[in-house]
Amino acid sequence: MTIATRLTPEDIKSAQAAEPKIRERDLANKLGISEGEFTAAWDGDGVTRLMPELDTILPRLEAIGELMALSRNEHAVHEKIGVYDNYTPRERVAMFLGKAMDLRIFRAHWVHAFAVEKVSGDTVRRSIQFFDAHGDAVHKIHFRQNSDLAAWQKLVDDVRMPAGASVPGFAPHAEKASMPEPTGDQIAELRQRWAAIEDTHEFQGMIARLGFKRLQAIRVMGEEFTWRVADDAMEAVLNIAANEQVPLMVFVRNPGILQIHSGTVTNIKRTGDWLNVMDPDFHLHLRTAGIAECWAIRRPSKEGDVLSVEAYDGEGNRILLVNGIWSAEQANRPDWQMLVRGLPRHAA
Repeated sequence: MTIATRLTPEDIKSAQAAEPKIRERDLANKLGISEGEFTAAWDGDGVTRLMPELDTILPRLEAIGELMALSRNEHAVHEKIGVYDNYTPRERVAMFLGKAMDLRIFRAHWVHAFAVEKVSGDTVRRSIQFFDAHGDAVHKIHFRQNSDLAAWQKLVDDVRMPAGASVPGFAPHAEKASMPEPTGDQIAELRQRWAAIEDTHEFQGMIARLGFKRLQAIRVMGEEFTWRVADDAMEAVLNIAANEQVPLMVFVRNPGILQIHSGTVTNIKRTGDWLNVMDPDFHLHLRTAGIAECWAIRRPSKEGDVLSVEAYDGEGNRILLVNGIWSAEQANRPDWQMLVRGLPRHAA
């Protein structure tokens, strides 16, 4: 068996010097390493390793002022611009519940942290980047023109990893276990419990307790609650919502974070495989070529039906979820319900 030679920081820097125009994430993939491992190679050369102490770092972001929050998965990038306010440091899932930043932070996955400075001419681009145990990007915080540089630098200095401190390595991904096919009894119980849901926040936990992956449950529910729509339905959702100014909730998740935009979208542009929302305080970049299935979902609640549209990749991972705005009095607005129910069905 051939054992792969581990790349040194010098190897990684040489590879970047040879291909300076390639995106760092893409170069890391090409080299067979994680983005976190690529970033760590520059420690001491524009990169500072930080102690990933979330309850120290995250509450202090508010004092820095306007920042950009970036969370992504393989096929969607979600960017929000604003202030990181209203932090709630819960034990397993911390939260930001601010006007701009609406985040659910799954703490166990925030393992590595770096402050990154990139110099281009007279411009310095600054960010704080978090990675999981495997080196996959969890969340990035980008400095903005209106950010407070003194508060930013003081934070970085205060959480800088001490010289000589022991730091974790990057673990390889475990092989994914296949999900067993559900039994008839499991499906019957799923349908019974789904129909009885009164609070949509119970939905994901209910599915997991019954032993289903999310897409697996969606596929077996039947058209009363789930129906497959055209694979390009997300493009229709965003364009119709923009044209008719239907407010939305747009969710992008990776294992370490769920990032949410609530409000309208306006400026929709396509660039090759990427469908983009480019609004003043919200950017979304959706690689539509990565979408293998789109589903419309109906979940009951005390306030009425909650409708959503969800896009999945070929491995069953959720790329994007879009909900209508709901309140204590009304689950979904009529314009959102009409939009979802009018989407073209998938041609079986």
